[in-house]
Amino acid sequence: MPMVTSVSQNDATSPPSAPGMERQRTNGYSSRADIALHGVYEISKILAVPNRLETTLSNVLALLSSFLEMHHGIIALLSEDGTPQMVVGLGWTEKNAKQYFDRLPERAIGQIVTTKMPVVVGNVADHPLFDDWSAPEWGETSRVSFIGVPIKDRERVIGTLTLDRTWDAQATFRLDEDVRFLVMIANLVGQTVRLHDLIARDRERLMTAQRMLEKELSQTVRPERDPGPAGIVGDSQAIRAVIDKIKIVARSNSTVLLRGESGTGKELFARATHDLSSRRSGPFIKLNCAALPESMLESELFGHEKGAFTGALAQRKGRFELAHGGTLFLDEIGEISASFQAKLLRVLQEGEFERVGGTRTLKVDVRLVCATNRNLEEAVARGGFRADLYYRINVVSIFLPALRDRRQDIMPLAGEFLRRFNDEHGTAKTLSGSARAVLESCFFPGNVRELENCVRRTATLSRASGINADDFACRHDECLSATLWQGAIGPGNALKIISRPTVPVALPPQPAPIDEGPDDATGLPGACPQAATCSAAQGERMSERERILQAMEMAGWVQAKAARLLNLTPRQVGYALTKHNIQVKKF
Repeated sequence: MPMVTSVSQNDATSPPSAPGMERQRTNGYSSRADIALHGVYEISKILAVPNRLETTLSNVLALLSSFLEMHHGIIALLSEDGTPQMVVGLGWTEKNAKQYFDRLPERAIGQIVTTKMPVVVGNVADHPLFDDWSAPEWGETSRVSFIGVPIKDRERVIGTLTLDRTWDAQATFRLDEDVRFLVMIANLVGQTVRLHDLIARDRERLMTAQRMLEKELSQTVRPERDPGPAGIVGDSQAIRAVIDKIKIVARSNSTVLLRGESGTGKELFARATHDLSSRRSGPFIKLNCAALPESMLESELFGHEKGAFTGALAQRKGRFELAHGGTLFLDEIGEISASFQAKLLRVLQEGEFERVGGTRTLKVDVRLVCATNRNLEEAVARGGFRADLYYRINVVSIFLPALRDRRQDIMPLAGEFLRRFNDEHGTAKTLSGSARAVLESCFFPGNVRELENCVRRTATLSRASGINADDFACRHDECLSATLWQGAIGPGNALKIISRPTVPVALPPQPAPIDEGPDDATGLPGACPQAATCSAAQGERMSERERILQAMEMAGWVQAKAARLLNLTPRQVGYALTKHNIQVKKF
């Protein structure tokens, strides 16, 4: 144990029956060693509780007062230059404790810090460390003893633990045993202060690193954009505009009409409208109106009673009932008959209907989302679609962009479809640079659906893990997409759907053949195999350059496809492009 650096001759020990210790013995402790052991145990529990350091040290002093008869107790933590950094006193505020600590003799505190040893004074009145010093609150006739021990962090003194006692007629103390007990407590306090300092430094270091990282990220990385509704892939301006509009529309209960070419993902956007609305917890029911005849369509939408028709063996709820409190998605709304349009109009106007074969009127609360790839305005003008139903479903129209209008989404979509293929089949196929070039140059008149089919077909037939350009059907003249869809799409005519021809449609004749040179002097075809159809469709003769441009536009600027439309070879088409100085568009 540490040596006592200063003990006056008045420190003669009295019988070990101090009133405080006697109280501890009555509580079940038989010796001062037991009392000290119990004190160390109780104080270690206080030091182990995560708390502010000031609160912890104050609790330590409060517990010490129950083991030692203390008049004053001070724990002072010192800075590098020896000035008090934190002063905690028994029952005092921090300000009062610091004032009392400042009144202690500087020589006494200095000796504790310098020698790193305890200082014990039996009677401060006749000790040289306390010359010319008196504490008014002690009184002139009182005998006061002083104990001070250093608080260390390893070998460096970081503070002091001091206490004083006032002797009266009954008071008896064992200063040598008390100082050993206080040295143990000071060591525990030193370890606790060291841990608090380490935690504070680590916290400051982490906060500094976080601030620096946030600053770097704010300067170099743009904030991430909203990923958008689930299932919708793409970050082009066109698709973001649609998603933003969907988010606004979803807040209301207005009927939504989704319009766009086939394969643009109208069902996904209908689902997004439901998921972003207040009805998201309700059901999302969908029905393709073009997939069922009128007799079955009425039963599917409105339900039927038992025995309403042959095969109606039990009552069945319709889609309107199933969608109560949620959203009903009617795809291909433009394909329903005129008679069924009148029945649907009543439900939309009144919100009520009867099951097939029933007489009871049912009311439903349904948010309706419709979709079509037809030009409803044209159908209304021809009388094929009721104008009143058109105005009822066309509350908010949202036009979905074709894939050719958001070409930067082709590769993210292709990557997503290939990932799904790999997950389904346990493969790890990837797209090479040449495969990406093929996809980015294709027109994809079938939009996202055609892109998905193209990726799946190519991934299925490719033999290697890396898909390259030669794996695509269009490189072997096996892709008939442009032939099937020619004329169906065009600038400003996104919703015009026409019958798909079963044979390639040639372009109208032109007066002069293309001169390809001495090796191959074959011109464009001089006559159309279906002259009457072509003349009715075109209405005027076109120049050779115009016919080449039209064929290339229809083929998505793929020369092999344009050659099939013109009944030429790819070499002839390439020569014609060079002859007329036509720049091939790259998408």
